[in-house]
Amino acid sequence: MSISVPVHIFNLIRSAILVAAAMMLIVAPQAARALEPISVPLDIEALDITNAIDMHRDAGTRLQVSTAPGADGIVRRIEVPSRSGENTNWAVFALANTSDEQVDRLIVAPNYKFVGSDLFWPDLGSSRIASITPSQGIAPSRQKSLEADVFLVTLDPGSVVTFVAELTTPNLPEIRVWEPDVYKETVNAYSLYRGIILGISGLLALFLTILFVVKGTVMFPATAALAWSVLAYLCIDFGFWGMVFKLEGGSSQLARASAEVMLAASLIIFLYAYLNLNRWNIHYSHLALTTLILLLGLLGVAVWDPSIAAGIARLSLGIIGLLGFVTIAVLAYQHYDRAILLIPTWCLLIAWLIGAAMTVTGRLSNDIVQPALGGGLVLIVLLIGFTVMQHAFAGGALAQGLISDVERKALALTGAGDIIWDWDIDRDKIYTGNEVEDLLNLKHGTLEGPARDWLEILHPQDRDRFRATLDAVIDQRRGKIQQTFRLRSEDGHFRWFRLRARPIVGADGEVIRCVGTMLDVTEERTAEERLLHDAVHDNLTGLPNRELFVDRLQTSVVRAQAEETTKPTVLVINLDRFKQVNDSIGLSAGDSILLTVARRLGRLIGQQDTLGRLSSDQYGLVLLSENEPDRIVALADALRKAVRAPITFSDREIFLTCSVGISFFEGGKQAVEDMLTNAEIALNHAKRLGGDRQEVYRPILRPLGKNIVDLEADLREAIKKETLGVFFQPIIRLEDQAIAGFEVLARWNHPKRGKISPAEFIPIAEQSGLINDLGMYMLDKGASQLAFWQREFPMPRPLFTSVNLSSRQLLKQDLINDVKAILSRNSLEVGTLKLELTESLVMSNPEYSAKVLERLRSLGAGLSLDDFGTGHSSLSYLQRFPFDTIKIDQAFVKPDGSAARPVLLRTIVAMGHDLGMSVVAEGAESENDALELFQLGCQYAQGFYFGEAVSAAEATKMLRKMPVAEAASA
Repeated sequence: MSISVPVHIFNLIRSAILVAAAMMLIVAPQAARALEPISVPLDIEALDITNAIDMHRDAGTRLQVSTAPGADGIVRRIEVPSRSGENTNWAVFALANTSDEQVDRLIVAPNYKFVGSDLFWPDLGSSRIASITPSQGIAPSRQKSLEADVFLVTLDPGSVVTFVAELTTPNLPEIRVWEPDVYKETVNAYSLYRGIILGISGLLALFLTILFVVKGTVMFPATAALAWSVLAYLCIDFGFWGMVFKLEGGSSQLARASAEVMLAASLIIFLYAYLNLNRWNIHYSHLALTTLILLLGLLGVAVWDPSIAAGIARLSLGIIGLLGFVTIAVLAYQHYDRAILLIPTWCLLIAWLIGAAMTVTGRLSNDIVQPALGGGLVLIVLLIGFTVMQHAFAGGALAQGLISDVERKALALTGAGDIIWDWDIDRDKIYTGNEVEDLLNLKHGTLEGPARDWLEILHPQDRDRFRATLDAVIDQRRGKIQQTFRLRSEDGHFRWFRLRARPIVGADGEVIRCVGTMLDVTEERTAEERLLHDAVHDNLTGLPNRELFVDRLQTSVVRAQAEETTKPTVLVINLDRFKQVNDSIGLSAGDSILLTVARRLGRLIGQQDTLGRLSSDQYGLVLLSENEPDRIVALADALRKAVRAPITFSDREIFLTCSVGISFFEGGKQAVEDMLTNAEIALNHAKRLGGDRQEVYRPILRPLGKNIVDLEADLREAIKKETLGVFFQPIIRLEDQAIAGFEVLARWNHPKRGKISPAEFIPIAEQSGLINDLGMYMLDKGASQLAFWQREFPMPRPLFTSVNLSSRQLLKQDLINDVKAILSRNSLEVGTLKLELTESLVMSNPEYSAKVLERLRSLGAGLSLDDFGTGHSSLSYLQRFPFDTIKIDQAFVKPDGSAARPVLLRTIVAMGHDLGMSVVAEGAESENDALELFQLGCQYAQGFYFGEAVSAAEATKMLRKMPVAEAASA
């Protein structure tokens, strides 16, 4: 039965359907276009559909999509609600079964994918798919898996099914369609590989920990920490950690980030400890400690945001790798063994870091990359372990400290450098090794034999003592040997050895061995003998010094008192004018003269006599070879003649004389000090008589000797009470024969002894330290007198005075202040108070002298170089010092018939003028001398021809009487 429908009604219904469909499209904005189905062939085991899915992020709580066209070509629509009821991310894909068989497949989405996880803010993994809804057929069932979201789907023959997956994360790094059996086999294969890697890593970490316990140095715990960090990282990466602790969601991300942080931290700890960086530079320690603190601080960041912590840790690994490579290269260049051994392992680490960087950035995306990187990490730790074990076992038991007490003593003996000495008494055989024989250049085996063989090479003085010591130890069965003896070498020389040994007693109470050590102490004994020799001998001449001289004199006196056969005589020899010679030629030349004199004197005395050096230029002689007074006096004369012979130094000859004081042994209980004092008294008397003579002590001379102390006290009193005479020798201007100035000289008229020459009291002042007071006394008196003359006798060229300075005054710290005070008290023309210094005095300390002279010149004092031409460096240092006057020594002024004298004199005068200095000549004794000096251009002269030193009153009269020629103003 058919029912007819009017045509207009049919058209109306069709229009309504079209309008309704259009309304549904408008109401459902989430709807998507129809998908292209992905064919699932039967012969393909796995199909990657990651790039073929449609992502719908933040698509709401419901998703409406168009299905892929079925076999009939019809596109249907499905709507899927969110199970969580929140704004959800979705993934839509379609699978097509083009075969005639039903197909079962697994849809797999890994929770974590190292490939493409990114360097910064990396994706640390999570569950990816909450559920999957098909457009038709049976709903996919979730399979149990800790590493991925796995769903089993069934595709009917010829069907096309659209799947809507509700996601738990915005990203879906990978999704694949697997044949179930193939997937199971793949998982099992990877599980086996991971198990092997984890087993190796665990055993390695355990072994390194045990090694740390055994060894105990800081390098091994650092290596063990690195191994445990790698093991922890692999456990998390392989999913083993999740199986044990059931980590899910945020917990797994925190664990993975913490593992990467600890990996970076343990690597920097290992690098610091293994290379022992604190040994090289403290900055290494600061850098390592700072980096470690920052890395460990990332653990706190990981709790807040694991992605940030993991990103920083990955970047830190790369930086540590590069900086570590640079550090290793620098230390290897410095031949540091540890750095050299670490180069291959660190190169492998750099390659691993490059591969890991390429993997996380997606440039390497092979399935085998992630497992291979895990295996490479274990290989790196394995190589590091081998490198560390080389240090652990390189020294065997010694390096590990696993030695017994006996071995420790043997090592200490080796370190001390002592030689083993072992005497087997039963076999009468001594063993010392080859060290002693090598030291003595003896044939090996010479000293390995009976103890009596040692007697042949022992020093004769040590043989009896050596034999007695060994016999005593054997007889007494106790004690110890501690002896120093000498052994003869092949060339006949002896070396000193110190033996320390103890006896070893056997079960029967008898000594069976003597064991100890020998040590070569030749250098120590030589040093001791040298010290003993230097303590009682003069360093310059090698003669006995005063202490040893007195000791030998004491021995001679005691022997003479006991035997009354020999009578010692003491001679004290002193060089005349040696101080002046020493000042003029220099200290080094003076030392050569002293040494020459000592050798000349030594040739004239007998073997039983003792020649010593008592002071700088004074020698003493204990004479035992001669007893007759006439012969003793003749020997003293021979000694003087030996000294009088000229001494050649460089290109000049030096003539010296000496004075000799003689003291005979008077018998009885005469003291040694009295004999030496008597000889010195006689010597002083010889010097007072002009020197170059010998004097025998007589009792009448003793008061003169005792007066030296009194003379010193009197001189001190004279300076204090200003009774010491101040005299002035005129200095004449040659062009007009007028008095230009004076040289200030000291004269002493003793109230009891009368006039005492400066040659006698000046040395006393120098020895007693009064020379400073004497110098300031003369300077003050000369300055005040000059101020008076300049006021009384004004002239265009003002008068000047010259005052001598001694070496002690120049070295005195207060000299500048004293001169400044004197100049301030007296109104003097600048440069008219001239300070005279000898050339040798200035050259004794040129740097200090230059500074002092500059200060004195700046104060307004004039500076005069005395005795010019007799020193040793005048020309080279003349411009260095601020002298304004030079005084030519009288040796160049006195006629001697030499043709060179006028030439030298003319040269000195011309040089002085060229340097802008005034020239004063000393020693003008005649009119011819004065005329010659004037013709040569010398400006000033002084000497007996122009007058001797006079008092201030007489000098004033001379100024009043002598016409002073008018001269142009300076």
